[in-house]
Amino acid sequence: MSFTELNTEERDTLLDIASQSIRYGLSHNSPLPVTVEDYSERLQQPGASFVTLNINHQLRGCIGTLEAYQPLVKDVADHAFAAAFRDPRFPALSANEEPQLDIHISILTSAEAMNFSSEADLIAQLQPGVDGLILEDGYNKGTFLPSVWDSLPDATQFLQHLKQKAGLPMNHWSDSLKVSRYRAISIP
Repeated sequence: MSFTELNTEERDTLLDIASQSIRYGLSHNSPLPVTVEDYSERLQQPGASFVTLNINHQLRGCIGTLEAYQPLVKDVADHAFAAAFRDPRFPALSANEEPQLDIHISILTSAEAMNFSSEADLIAQLQPGVDGLILEDGYNKGTFLPSVWDSLPDATQFLQHLKQKAGLPMNHWSDSLKVSRYRAISIP
């Protein structure tokens, strides 16, 4: 079963779960408890998600996972809470910020390793606006969701900034560098 088949009601349900989990977190300091069986079969399937929070078009939190390990509906509830209260880049969300939140959910496909012979070959294979990337070299690892193409539309710059996010120099290249790509379904 594919998450690309999610209907409007299921997409709205995931946004509602994310919002409820954040509100629940404000008063209980934990994610919304989810009874998985109460949701559609698709939402009960293991899914990997990222929840991104913005206030006035500025990032306010983003947490997720690259591999499916729990039911999608629980994954979204957990990551919405974590994006609001556990993203180390930001203080915990306050109650007066909650009404200003713009919530985005990305549901990821499984990552597939890319084969390339050089940095130019890798860049030529990238699909701007479509590919999410995972870059790894040794202990360094970083990912950019496909939505990052909105702010970094040039493939070379996208790759350079991803290297930087992974803790590597922008001009880094080595034979041990690994890159995988995935797609994401964005809600909304």
